[in-house]
Amino acid sequence: MRNFFKFTERNTSFKQETLAGLTTFLSIAYILVVNPLILSQAGMDSGAVFTATALTAIIGTLLIGLLANYPIAIAPSMGLNSFFTFSVCIGMGIKWPVALAGVFIAGVIFMLLSLMKIREKIINIIPLDLKHAIASGIGFFITFIGLKNGGIIISNPDTFVSIGNLTSPTTLLAIIGLVITIVMLVRGINGGIFYAMLITTIIGMIVGVINVPSTIVGSIPSIKPTFAVVFSHLDEIFTPEILAVIFTFLIVAFFDTAGALIALTSQAGMMKGNTIPNIGKALLADSSAGAVGAILGTSTPATSVESSAGIAVGGRTGFTSVIIAACFTIALFFSPILSVITLEVTAPALIIVGTFMVMQISKINWNRLEIAIPSFLTIIMMPLTSSVAIGLAFGFVLYPLCLVVQKRFKEVHPIMYVLCLLFILYFAFIV
Repeated sequence: MRNFFKFTERNTSFKQETLAGLTTFLSIAYILVVNPLILSQAGMDSGAVFTATALTAIIGTLLIGLLANYPIAIAPSMGLNSFFTFSVCIGMGIKWPVALAGVFIAGVIFMLLSLMKIREKIINIIPLDLKHAIASGIGFFITFIGLKNGGIIISNPDTFVSIGNLTSPTTLLAIIGLVITIVMLVRGINGGIFYAMLITTIIGMIVGVINVPSTIVGSIPSIKPTFAVVFSHLDEIFTPEILAVIFTFLIVAFFDTAGALIALTSQAGMMKGNTIPNIGKALLADSSAGAVGAILGTSTPATSVESSAGIAVGGRTGFTSVIIAACFTIALFFSPILSVITLEVTAPALIIVGTFMVMQISKINWNRLEIAIPSFLTIIMMPLTSSVAIGLAFGFVLYPLCLVVQKRFKEVHPIMYVLCLLFILYFAFIV
């Protein structure tokens, strides 16, 4: 086991990997509650979606852990499940089985692109400065999500965002959790993020902010209402509307995953030069999970940025992913207890993890304007648009443009010009 996961090479241990896996699971477990809530609004059976969500996370996370030896979780994407429900099913009036067939086709295309190493090629040609910008941008984005989930910042019609009600019991719990997390990390306590989440949960139950579950064990809901329905609706996808939806799933999922993998592998110290070892296998695992998830009955899964919480406490190998998958398996039988893992409990972890990821910002060459401008806009657009893909789009459009203006055409890889054009078309016709 040690040799397979390269524990010695990556300076880790069973204890460290197990703690990392538990931390990541606690950071992402909310998806088992939130994903069914969102997709049920599209008309899907919430029980079936719960089971499909867990099974997709188990399969995808095991694949990326065993094939690529990455300490990363794969689970249904929060952005894409909202797009699936509110834009495609409710906004466009497309029935969920047809939309799910579109997700399946996107997943199959992803698998083909991964097998042909096209996705790997694209990720490897991204300039190193932009890679650091992507990692930093996702750090700001994760912190923004944490602050929002904790109620520390809220929406405001005049200023877009503003400070929340810091005396609210749930917000106070998030602030207490944040303070506990900071104290533990500054004191150098290994696994501080994980222990802080446990302590915050206990405090929440003691003061009545978090409801103590009445039962612990629950039955596994049947997956029958959603399982394999995509195959009976594949003939309905050949319309301009559905094809546009498939293209959107492809673009957003492709670059969300690319951005997350760049950020997470960089955080874990796995990036060598401007390349990421085993990235092809990781992309194949991610794309396979997309096709499998659609068959089971959930919207597009993606590499989870919450994996950064586990990496922050020492996750360095695929054994972390094995632990995460084991936790999702157990969660199938203990669904009632998931109610104690609230957004306020996980918010401090996301806020702090953003700090670790933003450290990449110091590696960007800020002295060169043609690098600084695309990098800055890549970073700032991720939290402001709540989209990794849109942040990437700004960088991919502006980077070649800046170098072309300087007549440095040959320094830009031809694929970057293609991506630049694709994103311009994306902004013009999709966004």
